[in-house]
Amino acid sequence: MINIMIIEDNQQLQNEIGVLLTRNGYSIMKVNEFDNIPKLVKESSPHLILLDINLPYDDGFKICTEIRSFSKVPIIFVTSRDTNIDELMSITLGGDDFITKPYNPQILLARINSVLKRVYPSEKTNDSINHNGVTLNVLSSKIEYEDKEIELTKNELKILYYLMINKGKIVSRVDIMEYLWDSAMFVNDNTLTVNITRLRSKFEDIGISDFIKTKRGQGYII
Repeated sequence: MINIMIIEDNQQLQNEIGVLLTRNGYSIMKVNEFDNIPKLVKESSPHLILLDINLPYDDGFKICTEIRSFSKVPIIFVTSRDTNIDELMSITLGGDDFITKPYNPQILLARINSVLKRVYPSEKTNDSINHNGVTLNVLSSKIEYEDKEIELTKNELKILYYLMINKGKIVSRVDIMEYLWDSAMFVNDNTLTVNITRLRSKFEDIGISDFIKTKRGQGYII
């Protein structure tokens, strides 16, 4: 699994990014001590680093320079500093991308995936997921089985993606709704039921039965 290190001293933002990445199939490492980050990078060997500029002790530019003295690990700056000079500095010192806060979560995920595909072309990315002969193609929003395929709606894709990155685990309805719409408080529970029913029907259309199982009183599992 791809491991991403989050170097961000705003704990709320650090947690938000962590939840976003975890829900999208990444393993994360949160940095909570900022006095010797390069040493921590050496010890943990992450696949990618999200790096703020304004940090305690040393700023992100100095940290990036020190990391580059011993590692080519991809670094994406995620910062509220948005001048052209800041962006130029980040790239000049060895950063792979530069994203300003407040960021769009989907754009952040797309940038991360783009960098990972470039740096680790042979590694598994999140473009597709396989389970029991079924392939979920995230980019084309389709499920594929043997020589058949069928297209999914946006919500169907998100639901199935979340279930598949948690394959083998029971996922509650509340967890799915929060993943889809950020807060289950504003969602009609029936909407999820309708989407699950449509997903099951589409699986049956390509010859798959009982792919999404209901665990009564607990949620769903694949």
